[in-house]
Parts: sequence; structure tokens; C-alpha cells
Amino acid sequence: MSRVIHKFTRNVPHWQPRVVPVDLATATPEQLEALQVTPSNTKVSDYVLTLAHDVESLKVRSPLFNAIMYDPGGMSRAERELGAIAASMVNRCVYCAAVHADRHAKIEKDDSVTDELFAKGEKADLSPRNRAIFDFARKLSEAPSQAAPEDMAALRAAGLNEEEILDLILSAALFGWANRLMHVLGDPVRQEETA
Repeated sequence: MSRVIHKFTRNVPHWQPRVVPVDLATATPEQLEALQVTPSNTKVSDYVLTLAHDVESLKVRSPLFNAIMYDPGGMSRAERELGAIAASMVNRCVYCAAVHADRHAKIEKDDSVTDELFAKGEKADLSPRNRAIFDFARKLSEAPSQAAPEDMAALRAAGLNEEEILDLILSAALFGWANRLMHVLGDPVRQEETA
């Protein structure tokens, strides 16, 4: 038995797709080609294998994801993850919030920021830079029009340059799309032990 999870945590839940993911053993040559570029160069997840049903979309999605989240220069990897976490929290995507909080904690070798965010949400006690990043990504995710000139000023006052601000906007935008895609393709579930 399993049930859908609704609480934010760094413990990455199982993601249960609504359609059967592509089986690598029976995948078409086109699917295998599209699967060669995976988001974090780790194992191919059920999510990516589910996306492989639409080869053309996956061939565009994975390089775009990699460019936004992993390209050198601009905003740090941890800060891009913070933008992804903010968007995922707004969009209530428990799976993405967990994955990117776990990555943030590992990159920083510190879990205090993600613990604080998951415990207190918008009221979390963050450094001025993290506060500006989180608030801007959150506002963009709630409604882009909420991100006002004073939010841009706060980013600049916290030391972000134009390239870093663009990376943050791209991270939040990417997860506005990715969170919704995850929601409609499947659900995060916690496996319950059976007695």
C-alpha cells in the first residue's frame, strides 16, 4: 500500500508515473538517442523514461535542463537549486522540492538552509543573499507580476549581477514547467510497510 506525500522533506520519495516508463531493453533507437543526455548525468529516472515516450520533447528538454541548472558561470549551482526549491514549494511539487533540496544540501555540505525553508517556509531565517534569491523565485512562481522592481533591487543589493539574475529567472521558469509536468505525469508516494 502507498499514499501520496504532501510534506516537504529532503528525503526523496518514490515517484509513481501514471503511464509505464519506456523500458530500456525494448526502447526504439530514437528513444535511446534521446535518453543519452540525462539531466544530472546520473541514472535514467522513471521520470525521464516516461518523458521518452515523446522523443522530440525529450531531445529538447534534457539539454535545456542541463544548460539552465549546470552550465558554468553565472549563479552558483547551489543558488540555482534554491531557485528550483522556491518554485517547487510554490507549486507544491514535493518530489522536485526533495530532489533539489537534497542537491542543495550536498553542494553546500550543509542542510540548515533547506531545513529552515521546509520548517518555516516564507518566514525562514535566511542570509540576505539567500532571502533575495528565494523571495524573487517564489514571487515569480506565484505570479510573475509579483516580482517588482524592489525585488530586483534586493537581488542587486545582495550582490547578484545580471548574469546571475538571469540564471535565477531561468531556474524558476524551468521549474514552473517541470513541476506541473511531474504533477500530471505521476505522484510522489511513500511506501508504507505492510504487517
